[in-house]
Amino acid sequence: MSSTPTSADAQQYLENLMRAGQDAMKQFDDALASATGVRTEESLSSGRPLFPFALIADLQREYLKQVWRLWNAMFLQTFSGGAHADVALAKGDKRFKDASWREQPYYDLLKQTYLLGSRQLHEFVDRAQVDDKTRLQLRFYARQFIDAMSPSNFPATNPEVIRKAIETRSASLADGIKNLVDDLQKGRITRVDESAFEVGRNLATTPGSVIFENELIQLIQYAPRTRDVEKTPLLFVPPCINKYYLLDLGAGNSLVEYAVAQGHQVFLISWRSAVPETGHLTWDDYLEMGPLKAVDVVLDITGAERTNALGFCVGGTILSCAAAVLAARGQDKLATVTLLTTMLDFSDTGEIGLLIDAGSVALREATIGKGGILPGKELAFTFGTLRANDLIWRYVVDSYLKGATPDAFDLLYWDSDSVSLPGPMYCWYTRNTYLENNIKDPGKTVQCGVPVDFSKIGAPIYLLASREDHIVPWKTAFRSKDLVGGEARFVLAASGHVAGVINPPARNKRSHWLNDDLESDPEDWLDGAEEKPGSWWPDWDAWMRRHSNGTVAAPTAQGNENYPAIEAAPGRYVKEKSN
Repeated sequence: MSSTPTSADAQQYLENLMRAGQDAMKQFDDALASATGVRTEESLSSGRPLFPFALIADLQREYLKQVWRLWNAMFLQTFSGGAHADVALAKGDKRFKDASWREQPYYDLLKQTYLLGSRQLHEFVDRAQVDDKTRLQLRFYARQFIDAMSPSNFPATNPEVIRKAIETRSASLADGIKNLVDDLQKGRITRVDESAFEVGRNLATTPGSVIFENELIQLIQYAPRTRDVEKTPLLFVPPCINKYYLLDLGAGNSLVEYAVAQGHQVFLISWRSAVPETGHLTWDDYLEMGPLKAVDVVLDITGAERTNALGFCVGGTILSCAAAVLAARGQDKLATVTLLTTMLDFSDTGEIGLLIDAGSVALREATIGKGGILPGKELAFTFGTLRANDLIWRYVVDSYLKGATPDAFDLLYWDSDSVSLPGPMYCWYTRNTYLENNIKDPGKTVQCGVPVDFSKIGAPIYLLASREDHIVPWKTAFRSKDLVGGEARFVLAASGHVAGVINPPARNKRSHWLNDDLESDPEDWLDGAEEKPGSWWPDWDAWMRRHSNGTVAAPTAQGNENYPAIEAAPGRYVKEKSN
């Protein structure tokens, strides 16, 4: 049972937020200082500044020209009824949807000036004479600065906030302060009505039993819903940086429920959030105590010779490493492998890779590399910065400035239910994936005492990526086909990292792309792919059936003599709070 946060905890949270903001601003300021004449070590050695003087002059001249056009258009519109001049909003930008941002000249000018300055800063960064990775880092830090400085984020320059305060006689401001104090005590931003959800009541509700546990995982076996089930069981390996119930959100919105309904014998790993007693666990421990142990338990309970396995995100990376360990040991225990939005080659990691560099990894190794915990709220905040307008500033405005109560949304509840990680495990993972990209090279890493080589994985592999994924770029996931040894099928889902995966067929939403030709590059594959309406789930189930080993009568109970049922699903571990 979690204890009530103290005032010291709240103060520490506020200090951490301020320090994170200061660090981000310092990184961007340093980059801009280099760009405007203070030379970096790289530019000194090359004799070439990041921004030549002529380029700075051109950018300044263009900016002043745009400002003049804006003021001129505003004058003509206000006094002469001229046409309205707009600086285009980015697609999906909802910060300025209120009519006042367009109809009232003061707010319109604020918005237009902000957007014009934002565009100028983006152009300033894009034209920097730096390598691609540095340019992406500059873009990221510039976007953090731009997002934070939006006039919609300040009460004096947001017409909705002012109107709400007048309508409620300042009650909205008082409610906002209360929401801020509550969040300071929690140590995180509240983005969802948490009272609307409870794990085991309306989340993670598929019936089953915990049939094994150790200090790291609980293993759940789900109750069958069909008279006969697939002879070869199916083991789910969710990401260890989130709670597993993304795969079992609720009735009608659950991949676990769907797999059970299709006649699969489903088992699932529920990872435990790190606590002081598990702060020593390593990457090898996660493999041995996680999927490798789970596979043995599944085979013991079902009597099968091999099991199917499915991994999602980091769970897919863990599963792939475990599969390579099994191959190195000469153990043929996997019938098929499914990888959902998973990276094995970390050469292009999207924006999240920009936040992991040699300095940050070395700092983590020095502080928690030999033991300790990476708090879940730090991971959650990091992921939030990837889409700061949607995942941070929107809720700052609604909750703290308008005093609103967040909506009830199951995905946001799950996203807020963060998981802490042991320091040694996290440090090994970040160094050998994002920083050095070692795991993709055959034999470059030794895991669980054996050299790891993905090409030794001989089981057929189903690869799913999401086209708009900002965490696992789909072209990166596509490259996994060249690393594994088994026959691969690649499917591209619409939408992002989560919505692309969690797409029940009954809702008939979104689409997916199919193309059996995997000899091409990603762009050519997509050009030749056929778009299919609806969910990818039926395609995956059909692929699983093509590799079926027949059916058997459904078990009448979960577990066996060696592994009796411990408690009902969803178990204890998933209910433990790290935040």
